[in-house]
Amino acid sequence: MKWHVLRPLWVAIGIVGSILIARVFLVPDDFGIHGRNFTYGFHRLSNIQEWKDFQVKYQGREYCVECHDEKVQMLNQSPHEPVECENCHGPAVNHPDEIEMLPIDRTREHCLRCHAQLNYPHSARDQAPGINNRMHSRRRDCVECHVPHDPREYKE
Repeated sequence: MKWHVLRPLWVAIGIVGSILIARVFLVPDDFGIHGRNFTYGFHRLSNIQEWKDFQVKYQGREYCVECHDEKVQMLNQSPHEPVECENCHGPAVNHPDEIEMLPIDRTREHCLRCHAQLNYPHSARDQAPGINNRMHSRRRDCVECHVPHDPREYKE
């Protein structure tokens, strides 16, 4: 073979060989297939306890109902029923023990994450009515008029 073919071939073989050698030093010995309970069956056995010790940040609606029963009932009967509390209020980790009040994003942009009017046919946002941002109370935040837990109700 000519050198213009052999040189790139040797470079490619060298790169693949370097990767295989680096893999021996970089991949932990306990990494591999250890059952089907993890993504694609590959994980580190020594990593299992790390994941068990990882603190869950999102608690779910069941956690909120213990103290905020009226708000959760209102939410369950409103169009916002599929939306989890923590989507707007943030993660409830350590609430109410260390964090007395959860931060609430009351901005118009937060509401438009779901309610932006998209001109796509059969959009996934068909469930959330799209708001024409240029026409609908443009200079006001949504919560100035609407009750977030039940947006069908208006503030007085």
